[in-house]
Amino acid sequence: MRRALDEDWPFCILDKLVYLAGMAAEPSALPAGEAPAAKLVAERAYTDLRDRIVTLRLAPGTALREDELMREMAIGRTPLREAVKRLALENLVAVQPRRGTFVTDVEAADIVNITEVRAELEGYAAELAALRMDGDARSAAEALVDEIEEVTQPHDQEWLMRFDERIHRFAWEASGNPYLVETLERYFTHSLRIWYLVLDRVPGLGHAVHDQLHLLEALLERDGARARTIMRDHVLAFQREILAAFSRG
Repeated sequence: MRRALDEDWPFCILDKLVYLAGMAAEPSALPAGEAPAAKLVAERAYTDLRDRIVTLRLAPGTALREDELMREMAIGRTPLREAVKRLALENLVAVQPRRGTFVTDVEAADIVNITEVRAELEGYAAELAALRMDGDARSAAEALVDEIEEVTQPHDQEWLMRFDERIHRFAWEASGNPYLVETLERYFTHSLRIWYLVLDRVPGLGHAVHDQLHLLEALLERDGARARTIMRDHVLAFQREILAAFSRG
């Protein structure tokens, strides 16, 4: 079912559909006991390669060199190619026939398109999270509130960005909808890469973290409508800051 991914293979829509079908059908082809281990290696390869792209260690336009990546990531060719296939489906890499595989570029239009989707889905996730606040989620939200209130000293941009990410992920998980979480994970990954691209041109992010305090308060009050509005506005504010940073670049 699976076709070997080489630099000349055009990753067209039909290939993507066939690959997805194969992903569902093939685990049983591995000998018993090998499937879990192979899956772990493949997942590690995917996560590692995705993080290199998001954090710009592999910048937009970079050609992926198989032998070099295999050596650096300490993995074999098969899990690396599986990772590339997944990242191609997510539009983080592009396979160009007879040229090679490259990290995709980021355009201003990407920011708008991604944010349009994120604003609505993240707002909906926040609303669901507010309506479904249970004991464990409430405890976690209260702990995040305490952390925000203790943030008194300046932190670097990346620390603030990661803290903001934790609050987003908390809201997704508290929504109780795994399909929504999976979708938001993909879009957030793209947003995070864009953020890294302009991090040095974005004003201080401290205000963004403190704005999330209002979101957590709405979640704890089980006010779904308010939580939805706050999260949606927060994501749209991200778009404005990033677009402004792009114009300064």
